[in-house]
Amino acid sequence: MKTLELKIPPVAVFIFLLLLSYGFSQHAEFGYVKLPFTTSLLIVGTVISVVIGLSGVWEFRKHKTTVNPTKPDGASTIVDSGVYGYTRNPMYLGLFILLFSLGYYFQNLVSISFSFLFVIYMNQFQIKAEEKILEQLFGASYVDYQQKVRRWI
Repeated sequence: MKTLELKIPPVAVFIFLLLLSYGFSQHAEFGYVKLPFTTSLLIVGTVISVVIGLSGVWEFRKHKTTVNPTKPDGASTIVDSGVYGYTRNPMYLGLFILLFSLGYYFQNLVSISFSFLFVIYMNQFQIKAEEKILEQLFGASYVDYQQKVRRWI
C-alpha cells in the first residue's frame, strides 16, 4: 500500500480520526464506559500534547529544517536536541496524546481505540517512509540516532 505513504498530512489523519471519535461517541451506545477524571485528564493531556508537539516544531525551526511531513527529503539536518533526544516523533506523539485524551473525555472505548489506530497508521504510512528517506539523506548518522532514540517514547 505504498500509495498512501507520505500522501495524507498527519494533521489531516488526526482531524479525520478526531471527527470519527467524536461522532462515534455521540451516536453509538457501543463502547460507552464511565471513566473517572475525564476533564482533568483532558486538561493535563492537552497541555502535555501542546508542550511536546510545539517543542518539536520549535526544534525544527531552530535548526532551520522542514516541518513539512509530506516532504521529508527537504530535511537539512538531523535534529537530535531538545525533545528529539527523547522521541524521534514529538509532533506525532503530541497528536496521539491529544487524540487519546479526547477519546477518554468522550468516555468511549472505540473513541480511545482511534488514538491507537493513529499510531498504527502513522507507523505504516508516514514514519517508516520518512525514516527510509532520512536514512538515504543522512546515512549512518541517522541510523545511529535511530538506535539511541525511540520512535515514540
